[in-house]
Amino acid sequence: MKYLLRLGHSFARLHVRLCHQSVYGSHANPRSLGVDLGEKKLEISSGRFARFADGSAVVQLGETSVMVTAVSKTKPSPSQFMPLVVDYRQKAAAAGRIPTNYLRRELGTTDNEILTSRLIDRSIRPLFPSGYFYDTQILCNLLAVDGVNDPDVLAINAASAALALSDIPWNGPIGAVRMGMVNGELVVNPTRAEMTASSLNLILAGGPSSQVVMIEASAENVLQQDFCHAVKVGVKHTQQIILAIQQLAREQKVTKRTPVKVFSAPADMVDYVRQIASGRIYAVFTDFNHDKISRDEAVNKVRLETEENLKERFPQAEHYEIIESFNTVSKEIFRNLILNEYKRCDGRELTALRNISCDVDLFKPLHGSALFQRGQTQVLSSVTFDSLESSVKADIITTALSGIKDKNFMLHYEFPPYATNEIGKMGGINRRELGHGALAEKALRPVIPKDFPFTIRVTAEVLESNGSSSMASACGGSLALMDAGVPITSAVAGVAVGLISKANSEKPTEIQDYRLLTDILGIEDYLGDMDFKLAGTNKGITALQADVKIPGLPLKVVMEAIQQATVAKREILGIMNKCLAEPRKTRKENGPVVENVRVPVSKRARFVGPGGYNLRRLQAQTGVTINQVDEETFSVFAPTPGAMHEAQDFIGEICKDDQEQQLEFGAIYTATITEIRDIGVMVKLYPNMSAVLLHNSQLDHKRIRHPSALGLEVGQQIQVKYFGRDPTDGRMRLSRKVLQSPAATVIKTMSDKQSISIGSSNSHTTTSDL
Repeated sequence: MKYLLRLGHSFARLHVRLCHQSVYGSHANPRSLGVDLGEKKLEISSGRFARFADGSAVVQLGETSVMVTAVSKTKPSPSQFMPLVVDYRQKAAAAGRIPTNYLRRELGTTDNEILTSRLIDRSIRPLFPSGYFYDTQILCNLLAVDGVNDPDVLAINAASAALALSDIPWNGPIGAVRMGMVNGELVVNPTRAEMTASSLNLILAGGPSSQVVMIEASAENVLQQDFCHAVKVGVKHTQQIILAIQQLAREQKVTKRTPVKVFSAPADMVDYVRQIASGRIYAVFTDFNHDKISRDEAVNKVRLETEENLKERFPQAEHYEIIESFNTVSKEIFRNLILNEYKRCDGRELTALRNISCDVDLFKPLHGSALFQRGQTQVLSSVTFDSLESSVKADIITTALSGIKDKNFMLHYEFPPYATNEIGKMGGINRRELGHGALAEKALRPVIPKDFPFTIRVTAEVLESNGSSSMASACGGSLALMDAGVPITSAVAGVAVGLISKANSEKPTEIQDYRLLTDILGIEDYLGDMDFKLAGTNKGITALQADVKIPGLPLKVVMEAIQQATVAKREILGIMNKCLAEPRKTRKENGPVVENVRVPVSKRARFVGPGGYNLRRLQAQTGVTINQVDEETFSVFAPTPGAMHEAQDFIGEICKDDQEQQLEFGAIYTATITEIRDIGVMVKLYPNMSAVLLHNSQLDHKRIRHPSALGLEVGQQIQVKYFGRDPTDGRMRLSRKVLQSPAATVIKTMSDKQSISIGSSNSHTTTSDL
């Protein structure tokens, strides 16, 4: 028996080894193919790196190279969804840098890594077969970054190639490009330098047959027709990438594995649910008096009773099959109501908006606030100003790898569990919150003035959620910014458009019929085929994000969705304008204040203090923040006008002894000796100035070792000649020696004190001289 057990283990190890050898052998021959995209060439290769993975590919543009691996388990997952994990990690070595943390290793994940991972996930997830519940992991490894070409779009293409060249079931490939618009001309995969001058940043993933799989865009108020043209040109270029990946797959003779089990509801169970529950489900979805909670409760009541009947009728059925049988029928009824009867579950027309209400200036202590309510989606937005030093500082690795720099405008999106009548763990931030906040931030960023003297933080807290909370955050954020007195160029509104489609029975990848829904509910998003979010001003588009659940969207549907969303956006802006049509002329009285103080080089040491002591004491005692703008200018930020008053008094106090009269070069002044030193005497030209040294060498033509040799005493007045200030250290240059030879002179007496004006205490930036 022991021998048989050992033999069994040996066979198991042999089987694993053979499997690895077969995977290894299938990727043993390196292959590469180039794709011409405008003036640039994209190279796709495989068969050289990571050959134990189910699929591996390297995509290179310029000198930027990204490797992506794909591995999927052959054993089904207990999860009742597609357990896909995408990890995009920035590697410092790829940019020729060493991490700056204590351990000098890549630790944690940055916001850019998470957002790029979501970008890849959204591009490839729709193309996995329905019911394929097998743990699948996509890992993106930056091999080299040249600082010219961004690696994020390359990672999407590499993920597509890795999956297409593997035996993992996947209905790809896809191709991805970035479209920019420089001086009105479209640029494919623009460089970082070109992107700085681009008014459009459009990342588009396209599928076979010129379908759109994913869109992520930010724009500087780009016109609708220009945006649509960019989408069409982008889709055209994605087809070249798709053809190249398909050719590599043919050369490698890829054969897709047959899953052990594809999870789906048995047809007989689905038919039984239709018989016993269709009428009750239909009644719930056609009762327009339901709100989100009551509708969910009514559906769950029918669900529980139906599941009990299923367990009795099909005692051998798995738990997933019971749940999925009801879900299939429920989804079918919901979608057919829209497709066939043009009925939405809340009674609205397909293009109608929910009731919208707005309010601003809710809490006086806040710098700006707004409440935006759309149906049962409610967002409270607040605006906070702080010094420019509070801007988001990108670490050197992120800047080197992705080109992201400091930003003085940020929007943080919060989605607490009570917003959907749930309980959950608070603290930290999840990928969904980060993605929604990034989208709303993209929507508002183009209207923020570039030279605004403060860092702006908008907080969008979702208090109630029933669909499209990210677009509600953009609307609420726009109102809050105007309430705070930020001179934004135009108000911004956003809306989500959904899709209910019917696939062609002969060609499942093609759409036979469809309906577009404006301002979708949460249930319409969950049971629908698309979440298409568009934000912008009355003039154009500032942000767009399209996620689909089907293998792809025809361009016709995308164009219609953009048009339908644009009409709804203008209607929302009309409602918002009734609440607050333009930014307030002035900021709140309790808002922060920024003033510039000019400090001549000669007085900088006095102002700053030994080792910066005066500045540190000023910031600690008054709460202000001081930053040096240039050689002679310091910017003083105070969180409140009261703090600025305190800072003004403090600055006046430390500088009161150094408020210099306008001394005339070459003039003779009467100076008073305040101290006798071995190297000279300390003198003052007027009572409230800081004493300066008159060196022994400038006291007399004779060489002296001590001022007492000339009979000088404290309190004695002497005549000195003023020769300006030393350009190197700012010290005052005086001489008594030059006056020892007889000459006709005019002696001037300095006694009046010149006042100092640090600046007014209003909210505008002012400049003062010390």
